[in-house]
Amino acid sequence: MSLNIHPIRSLGAAAALSLLATVAMASQAKPDPQMQPVLDALNALQAKPFHTLSVSDARTQASPADAARTVQRDQKVSPYPEAKVATKDFAIPTAGGALPARAYIPEGEGPFPVVLYFHGGGWVVADLNTYDATPRALALGSKALVISVDYHHAPESKFPAQHDDAWAAYTWLVENVHTLNGDAKRVAVAGESAGGNLAANVALMAKEKKTTMPVYQLLVYPIAGNDTNTPSYQENANALPLGKADMEWFISNVFTSKDQTSDPRINLVGRKDLKGLPPATVVTAQIDPLRSEGQTYAKKLGEAGVKVNLISVDGVTHEFFGMAKVIDKAKTAVDAANADLTKAFGSAK
Repeated sequence: MSLNIHPIRSLGAAAALSLLATVAMASQAKPDPQMQPVLDALNALQAKPFHTLSVSDARTQASPADAARTVQRDQKVSPYPEAKVATKDFAIPTAGGALPARAYIPEGEGPFPVVLYFHGGGWVVADLNTYDATPRALALGSKALVISVDYHHAPESKFPAQHDDAWAAYTWLVENVHTLNGDAKRVAVAGESAGGNLAANVALMAKEKKTTMPVYQLLVYPIAGNDTNTPSYQENANALPLGKADMEWFISNVFTSKDQTSDPRINLVGRKDLKGLPPATVVTAQIDPLRSEGQTYAKKLGEAGVKVNLISVDGVTHEFFGMAKVIDKAKTAVDAANADLTKAFGSAK
């Protein structure tokens, strides 16, 4: 197993750049023996690259999560103990309308620390059901109340509607999470892919507005830049389940023009105001166009004095993090993230 965990504060800038350069020199990596069956299952479910589909077809076709569940069923892997986490669906009222939300409730009496989680899907596809595995695993492993929140999707709602929703959800949560048996003084933000970008932006907005700050950030292969010619984009241009043309398809649906991607809410790696943000865990996948920008953002956070754990996982693709039931490297990464969250909650108590 290859799982590299880097405390960024201990890496010098030259060493971090060397790490990125070494990765960039490689061609697209081969999926590891546990990742490949999931990709095979996705193919068997007749999932097609996003850029070849209409939005409606992209939203209804099989997802990588469906493929992982197929492998789990075929290998007769038990859904427990994660299935023991209780759930409760509710809605978060905002000025833009009610946002669907789901609470994942760990065993215990509380009040619980809280993780506000945003799902992936390029701000176009997926929902709370698609991204069930990660919040369930975080609730189990960190003993936190995890609130998974949906948001308005593009192209019906263009950028920055999703970011407005994320901030509205956070402000509501800080003021009302006690009604869900959560502790408003111990709130972390988390997200995958597009949701990782939303989580990072909540922390940035809280800092900018000088309001209650999250105690931690968990950013899993976040969208963190607007350069689609980074080393990982070039290396993984044709990767599955996410390639370069797929990301360009998402961009075309989310933004009114590509120029909007230079907005600092998207181009996180270009920001100069990272000092004072809460500590973070950043997870990247080797076979993922977003790898370079995620690693660069982790480096930038570290240079700004933010304590960061960069978890770089070899042999896996975008979306691997929610596949801990069938991919050992995903389980290891989730366990590491839960350990970081648990430590942060303990320090904030």
